[in-house]
Amino acid sequence: MFDIGFPELMLVALVGLLVIGPERLPEALRTLGLWLGRMRRSFLSVKAEIEKEIGMDEVRKQLHNEAVMEEMKRIEREVKATTSVATEASRIDSIDPAPPQAADARAAEPQQGPPVEADQSPVQPARSDSG
Repeated sequence: MFDIGFPELMLVALVGLLVIGPERLPEALRTLGLWLGRMRRSFLSVKAEIEKEIGMDEVRKQLHNEAVMEEMKRIEREVKATTSVATEASRIDSIDPAPPQAADARAAEPQQGPPVEADQSPVQPARSDSG
């Protein structure tokens, strides 16, 4: 609204010191502060009265309730999606379970890497750069 910075405040203080004088400046600032406080309190009371008349509290509560309900609906959708994924996974497991003998046989087999051909050696000979 009003953009008053430090240089502007210093200019006002300097002008006030020159016009009012150093003896009466503290009393003038105190009076100014009291008037500003009274104006602020009266403005806030008028604002509160207007808000009360138009029912702002009910509007705020309704907006808050709508936000809470929207959040609950979002959570409900997430829970339904998660349960449908879990249900689908359990349905797939119940339709095509792995035979127990095959699982035992796979667990008993040792894990091997890829086969190595006879002419390949794992260690490469060093190259000589004599040329």
